[in-house]
Amino acid sequence: MNALYHPRAGHILLRTVLALLLLFHGWAKITGGVGWLVGMLDKMGFPGWFAYAVYLGEVLAPLLLLAGVFVVPAALLVMANMIVAYLLMHQGQVLEINQSGGWALELQAFYFFSALVVMLTAKPRG
Repeated sequence: MNALYHPRAGHILLRTVLALLLLFHGWAKITGGVGWLVGMLDKMGFPGWFAYAVYLGEVLAPLLLLAGVFVVPAALLVMANMIVAYLLMHQGQVLEINQSGGWALELQAFYFFSALVVMLTAKPRG
């Protein structure tokens, strides 16, 4: 079984998959804009410009993860992005099951905890 033990490869694989999957969300924001989010934040009493921070968590952080630079800060950005997404969009879904029997927040949980694992397993510099 030692032949299957490759923690560094596992870290890189998880980091890469997390980054690529998040980039799809970032690309949607790049091509479709964040106007809907600006409006939502305005209605909630937050400054609309705060919506543009989503680009940090869904574009910049994944690109840093892919490049393997600033991995811990990038993972923290992803986690912060998922916390904000939960607070803005998903609070009412904590106890919900989706149509296929999964937890309604499984995607958000996957992103958050994958980023946490990436952060905890990142090889220290120096």
